[in-house]
Amino acid sequence: MSLGQQIADDMKAAMRAKDAPRLEAIRLLRAAIQRREVDERVTLDDTGILQVIEKLIRQGQESMAQFEGAGRTDLVVKERASLAVFTSYLPTPLAPEEVEALIDAAIRDTQAVSIKDMGKVVAYLKPRLQGRADMAAVSGRVRERLA
Repeated sequence: MSLGQQIADDMKAAMRAKDAPRLEAIRLLRAAIQRREVDERVTLDDTGILQVIEKLIRQGQESMAQFEGAGRTDLVVKERASLAVFTSYLPTPLAPEEVEALIDAAIRDTQAVSIKDMGKVVAYLKPRLQGRADMAAVSGRVRERLA
């Protein structure tokens, strides 16, 4: 089953169960997916949907930090619940050792020797790590290795 179909099915299940917080989060996710599809005039595949989910998670984490700073615990709780729903659609994360092994393979396969080759290495890794590792941290590790 595709990720888009799973999200649609989960929305129906949340409606039937009258699970308002989950339903609200799934509707927000579907709206973000549809907005990107309309903007780019494409139908998103699972990889595109994962990118949307990761963006929503980043935005939610930033919002939580701001809400905590403002002392709005009610909004922090609501945002945390939404993030739990979004995170449930991500594939299982890779262990740090697995990420390191993929970085080693990427450097070897792209024949990278300096920081100038970082773009090639990250481009090689991105489809393999999408949704399974923090790409900002991975980029930092690649930079360390190539420096």
